Amino acid sequence: MSDIFSWLRFDFMKLAFAAVLLITPLFGLMGTMIVSRKMAFFSDALGHSALTGIAVGVVFGVGDTNLSMVVFAVLFALLLNKISSKNAESVDTVISVFSSFSIALGLAILSRGGNFSKYSSLLVGDILSITPKELLYLGILLIVTLGFWCVCSNDLQAVSIHRALAKSKGIPVSLMEYLFAVLSALVVMLSIKWIGILIINALLILPAAASRNLSENLREYHFFALVFSVFSGVLGLIISYFANVATGPAIVIIAAIIYFATYLYGRCAGT
Repeated sequence: MSDIFSWLRFDFMKLAFAAVLLITPLFGLMGTMIVSRKMAFFSDALGHSALTGIAVGVVFGVGDTNLSMVVFAVLFALLLNKISSKNAESVDTVISVFSSFSIALGLAILSRGGNFSKYSSLLVGDILSITPKELLYLGILLIVTLGFWCVCSNDLQAVSIHRALAKSKGIPVSLMEYLFAVLSALVVMLSIKWIGILIINALLILPAAASRNLSENLREYHFFALVFSVFSGVLGLIISYFANVATGPAIVIIAAIIYFATYLYGRCAGT
């Protein structure tokens, strides 16, 4: 039994464990609304914009590339939200074009002179490198997200169900959408260093999608999404330690297994 908990002897694993307990509830909460509002393309584009944000910081000589990444992502999210609010049939196509252009531009700038190796770790993330100061930032972001959720979750749900009806009920639809877009950008950008650009969207989508396979009401939907997200994070961290693989991909693999299991369960229960 002691071997199972041997990973807790190391300080970097304790910090990574604390990070998982902060990041996964964030992703569980945000993922439910992203799935409900069919915003998978939106969150994926946000993740891709990270490289461009860093590249912009490099071009303009910004010392803290994390700051340039966050600022660019917030502006990018507001732009994408503006496009999405038009409700055109080609929204997914437009967002995909913006996403592709964003990551291509970032790669082109950062790879100039063969220097991209300095940023390659962002592709898969490294949660084992997190510091106590960065944990504090994640804790603050979790508190802000929980506060936003308590105050605005009902309005956001109404907007996701029927935008025009929500507006007729006096809900500030545009404000809710912009606030959610900004919060999504902050969550993605402040987590991407440890989860990775290539898989961060999967961690947002999979727990919520798995929860939807089982849930019969909104309370269950949010509860199961949180449970699946935290469980995937903790088990993925432990497996990555013993299997000596990257933590981010291990977490996503567990989340994907949960999704397929709940999908099959839902199909069997339905029959």
